[in-house]
Amino acid sequence: MAPRANWKGFLRLSLVTCPVALYPATSDTEKVSFNQINRKTGHRIKYAKVDADTGEEVANEDIVKGYKVDTDTYIEMSKDELDDIALESTHTIEIDEFVPRTEIDRRYLIRPYYLVPDGKVGHDAFAVIRETIRSMDKVAIGRVALTNREHIISLEPLGKGLMGTLLRYPYEVRGEKEYFDDIQDVKITKDMLDLAKHIVEQKSGEFEPDKFEDHYESALIDLINKKRAGIRLPAKTAPKTGGNVINLMDALKKSLANERQSAPGEKAKETKGKKPRKAATGQREMLLPISGKRAAKAAQEPKKAERPVRAPAARSKKAG
Repeated sequence: MAPRANWKGFLRLSLVTCPVALYPATSDTEKVSFNQINRKTGHRIKYAKVDADTGEEVANEDIVKGYKVDTDTYIEMSKDELDDIALESTHTIEIDEFVPRTEIDRRYLIRPYYLVPDGKVGHDAFAVIRETIRSMDKVAIGRVALTNREHIISLEPLGKGLMGTLLRYPYEVRGEKEYFDDIQDVKITKDMLDLAKHIVEQKSGEFEPDKFEDHYESALIDLINKKRAGIRLPAKTAPKTGGNVINLMDALKKSLANERQSAPGEKAKETKGKKPRKAATGQREMLLPISGKRAAKAAQEPKKAERPVRAPAARSKKAG
């Protein structure tokens, strides 16, 4: 099923306008999630909206927004009053300016979206706006209203579409000085810096997101599979704590030696001839299947040892 658009409206550059739809570029649906349940009954916990003073449950139609001005004092805001201050950005992304991409501080970036033409009309206007941004090698800055709030959004070409990134307002970004002022000024010797550079060179490579592995997610899936299969979990040994404090120069030398031993070229020689395991297409596919009446039946029957599905191993680094 195709994802639903988070927002639909118009993209406008001066007098050029086209209908567009905004889709989330990321998803957390593949991650393992949990519900809270009653330990005694196994039933799911349900949350109810109750009056803080009376303890009575309140119906949705009786709930309104309120701004707290003092203890137990609120300014009530109705939906109509909030709708009356709706901004033009509720329905239109107006491009206000173009800025160099390098001037956008990464601390202002929130989350990415995909912006595409909505429907069969307006593709020519969309293409004109996209290619204008591409040819100028700049980022378009506009405004869009999501979840009843106006956001700043940057737009840049991505293939045949546009990638929109929500940006934070200045009041949402903390200054770094109050955190960095207490960092001591230390003198780094050239030998230390050279050793550190060698370590960086040994660990240098290309940015390949496919090699990233969520170790905690894989451990969660393994744990769930073992518990569903009735496998006893061994007691985990306590991790070793850090050893004796050693000289910084010695630490750099030992680090460099370790990195040279585990360099991609050495790993390639060790794994030559071995077929890499194929990674699963989705994290949830690694969970043992059980659903519906089978789940209820399985809960009543004695647990049988089932072979747990293994989490995918991280892809080996390329040689070189």
